[in-house]
Amino acid sequence: MNHMTDQTTDQPTNKQAVQDNAKRLVLASQSGVRRDLLAGAGLKFEACVSGVDEAAIKQSGDRDGPALALALSVAKAQAVSADRTGSYIIGADQVLACDGQLFDKPADMQAARQNLTFLRGKTHSLLSGVALVRDGEILWQHCAEARLTMRDFSDDFLDIYLAQSGAEILSSVGCYRLEALGSQLFEHIEGDYFTILGLPLVALLGALRHHGVVLS
Repeated sequence: MNHMTDQTTDQPTNKQAVQDNAKRLVLASQSGVRRDLLAGAGLKFEACVSGVDEAAIKQSGDRDGPALALALSVAKAQAVSADRTGSYIIGADQVLACDGQLFDKPADMQAARQNLTFLRGKTHSLLSGVALVRDGEILWQHCAEARLTMRDFSDDFLDIYLAQSGAEILSSVGCYRLEALGSQLFEHIEGDYFTILGLPLVALLGALRHHGVVLS
């Protein structure tokens, strides 16, 4: 499932202009995973916290998963954009949906246990939204979906998984890090690896090229 909106603006016509734009790239998130993904792709950027009240956005309106992921992404980017004139702001967020329910990041290990017990043996969707904003204007937004089926793991495995994974999984809406022990939770996965990590990187890089932030 992909939702993408593009708006055409004037683009830089030379290498120097692109380099100048790249110096004004900001990630509206302190997510270590998203920072690592952007840095791994060779991007130079600043990262900062948006300060957005995510709970208020989640409680306002009757949005489905993709719409909520995009609303959160845009809100984060626009909040940071207010203090970054001329900068290109990346906002991103992820929503987990399963059996008609939307899940938040677990507050503690007991909540993580409850969420994993619910997700066990079922297929859930990870909906990763990303937006590019400049001076409050949404230049581009995109939502990608990955579908993951958890195996029907035993209670003993769950105990070991939680003990070995520790509090790091509390930063994940799905209570797992696929690049670590979380890979053992699954029997089937459909979707882009970057989407699962919370940032549809290939689509974002395309948008950054289109708007002259990185060289095409």
